[in-house]
Amino acid sequence: MTTPRAAAIYARISLDAEGEAKGVKRQVADCRKLAADLGWTVAEEYVDNDTSAYSGKPRPAYERMLADIESGTVDGVLIYNLDRLTRRPIEFEQFHAIAARTDTPLRCATGDADYGTEDGLLMGRMQAAFAAKESAAKSRRQKRKNDEKAAAGLPHSGSQRPYGFERDGITHVPDEVAVIRMMAERYLAGESSRSLATWLDAEGIRTVNGKPWRTNVITTLLLSPRNAGLRDHRGEIVGPAVWDPILTTDTRNRLLAARDAKTTSGRRTPRRYLLSGLLRCALCGHPLYSQARQEVRRYVCVSGPDHGGCGRITITAPPVEGLLADAVLYRLDTPELADALAGKATRSVDTDALSDDLSADREQLDDLAARFGRKEFSMREWMAARKPIEERLQGNERRLRRSMNTSSLAAFVGQGQALATQWDTLNLTRQAAIVAALLDHAVIHPATPGARSVDPNRVSPVWRL
Repeated sequence: MTTPRAAAIYARISLDAEGEAKGVKRQVADCRKLAADLGWTVAEEYVDNDTSAYSGKPRPAYERMLADIESGTVDGVLIYNLDRLTRRPIEFEQFHAIAARTDTPLRCATGDADYGTEDGLLMGRMQAAFAAKESAAKSRRQKRKNDEKAAAGLPHSGSQRPYGFERDGITHVPDEVAVIRMMAERYLAGESSRSLATWLDAEGIRTVNGKPWRTNVITTLLLSPRNAGLRDHRGEIVGPAVWDPILTTDTRNRLLAARDAKTTSGRRTPRRYLLSGLLRCALCGHPLYSQARQEVRRYVCVSGPDHGGCGRITITAPPVEGLLADAVLYRLDTPELADALAGKATRSVDTDALSDDLSADREQLDDLAARFGRKEFSMREWMAARKPIEERLQGNERRLRRSMNTSSLAAFVGQGQALATQWDTLNLTRQAAIVAALLDHAVIHPATPGARSVDPNRVSPVWRL
């Protein structure tokens, strides 16, 4: 076999707890020494750090190396040990097939086996089988250890610390804790994950990896049981954790309900109108829809079979938005609102119990659907059994949403003047969340003939409190 003109070094380690890649760096150093001893020229290093070779999940560097072997870019491979290359017999056979077809030698820094010979191939197969057995045993031990840690409420050990916590998974990071609590407060007030991501980016706040926030990362963080001091394991909450909570269990339940409400609403496109869904026609009672004409934003009572309105009410958007925003900010500072909110708080519902009831009802519906799928009863029986559960579910969802609205409003009471000074700097989603926390809807009356501006008497707000 000829000496490779362009050899590859492949290095891999399953777990890099420190995140400094020290393990793979040592492997590369030993492989470079082996290359010098063999007289091979190293063309490229392929490194999969913090990556398992037993799980079967993709290894980007490994896949790229195989492609380069196939294309002839590299014609030799150096590894520290065979279990760095693979821990699965089937994957070893796949690599051997490619290496044999392309006449690509493989050498290990920890031994002198030539896997291109019959004896070397037999040795490689035995090593791959032993590595697989060792990985399986290690996986069983690790799963048992993880089960024990979860039952004891101890944190899961991983290569990356969770946001809000030090690497021990227990100690809080005060600045990050403050960010999580602010995110939760704003999300409950009606802001979207997209709006929160924009805010975090503007403030220069990054994830634990130093990257900008993504909407799915924000949602996952806000709903994490960890933040409520709960230990989850394999997708289920197994009990209380040993660390102090960042958010209360009640707050997490309201976050879950808010997520469900946002999912149901289906809003995806960026908001352009402050009062979408909040205006009603005084003549027919139907909602007004946002509608632009020649770049002028308007709210319109739309007639026709798809909307069912009378089509007789139209109001220009900017003036009515300004009028109601001013009314909301003024009302936030009134003592009557604070008194009303305090009175309502004394009659607040048990959100934990409501959340448990909702979960039980959803599980019962899933069970009914599964039994219907197995043809244990007829369509009529299934619909009859489903109806009272759905009615109970919808009623509890309404009660939970009302409780969430009260909690969201509490964050804004007494802040009207302060919010007014920064109103124009808030994004539209943030403004809409503040308005919707206090305004249930506003009734729009017909315009006075010949009027050129919006008459405040045309607008009758209906407050939540």
